[in-house]
Amino acid sequence: MTILRRNIPLLYTFSFLQMTLFPMAVITLFWKDHIGLSLSQILLLQSIFAVSMVVMEYPSGYISDRIGYRTALTAAAFLGLAGWSYYTMATSFRDVLIAEVLLGISTSFISGTDSAVLFESLKANGQEAAYTRCEGRSTFFGQTGEAAGALFAGVLYAKYPLLPFFLQVAVWLLALALTRGLSEPRREPRRHGSHLAEAIASARYVFVENRRLRVTVMLSVVLGLSSFYPVWLIQPYMRDCGVPIASFGPVWAGANLIVALFAVSSHRLRAFLGDRGMILLVMALVLGGYLGLGLAAGLWGFLFYYLLTAMRGMRGPFLLHVAQAEIPSATRAGMLSLQSLCFRLMFALTGPLVGLYADAHGVRHTFRLLFYAYLVILPPLIWLFLRQLGKKAEI
Repeated sequence: MTILRRNIPLLYTFSFLQMTLFPMAVITLFWKDHIGLSLSQILLLQSIFAVSMVVMEYPSGYISDRIGYRTALTAAAFLGLAGWSYYTMATSFRDVLIAEVLLGISTSFISGTDSAVLFESLKANGQEAAYTRCEGRSTFFGQTGEAAGALFAGVLYAKYPLLPFFLQVAVWLLALALTRGLSEPRREPRRHGSHLAEAIASARYVFVENRRLRVTVMLSVVLGLSSFYPVWLIQPYMRDCGVPIASFGPVWAGANLIVALFAVSSHRLRAFLGDRGMILLVMALVLGGYLGLGLAAGLWGFLFYYLLTAMRGMRGPFLLHVAQAEIPSATRAGMLSLQSLCFRLMFALTGPLVGLYADAHGVRHTFRLLFYAYLVILPPLIWLFLRQLGKKAEI
């Protein structure tokens, strides 16, 4: 059990390294200015990235449950190292596509596995109730890492466009070394039967048998998309608003620090507001963020993006804890991967459409359209979620 306690700080460090993305704050500009991609191509590229994750999302989680969490995270580190190394040689859409597919598969091996090993390590030490706090801290370290990477991204990019990518390769070398220090927690034995039968049983449990888990997954996917579209639109939005490119790094760092602060405070906010107050605040942040981005046109309009990043920090640990409580230990990584699969699939279907609309009508009009879409979608979905929470409390 003492060995498993060591997993917690190692996972925090891995989260920090995974999210220390030096190119992220300027990557849309890199794609547009140096590779020559349009916004629709960029969103198409991210949809292909999402498809690569959709293809591997559940298999990677299933493999993690079978071969072990540490082995899966080591494989992810190898793939991440390969993807960023390929980026340093990219000159065309095809090159970027290959790099993104490698990174997509890497992310799919991390998705679900990191949360599963965290939960199982805490469970083995009788600290299951601390999961929301620890997941929030993991997100805090991850977003702090991204903020640190973004802080000087604009300056690095202006000095030499490939410099952020070379630094990223070094980061993944460190992540690869770190995965070897993780210890594998003991879990419930897996169900007997064919791999296909287990996969079908897991999917049936998530999407049919457990209503509370199904609604939680649906809400998490919809909220995840609300904070993901702006990631690819905010950079051209800021340039349209006259924000200097040298300021992109600090702006991106500020966004990630807000995610970090709200993630680490998520369990306290939940205790103070209750589940109903927490989820209603999440909805208000989504609608307020999109409305502000859609209406504001001045230099500081991008600040409304920070409302969406605050929501992102709050909802992750909260909804993950709700989902984790419903998932059996033997199939934890696989079922968490199913949630990520749904998110990636929905982005693959909707991302290119958002990009086409942004190319045709501008980013501000796109944010206004997304405001109206979430105004229609969120209230009934949140009502269903709160209804399921209420039923659980009655039981």
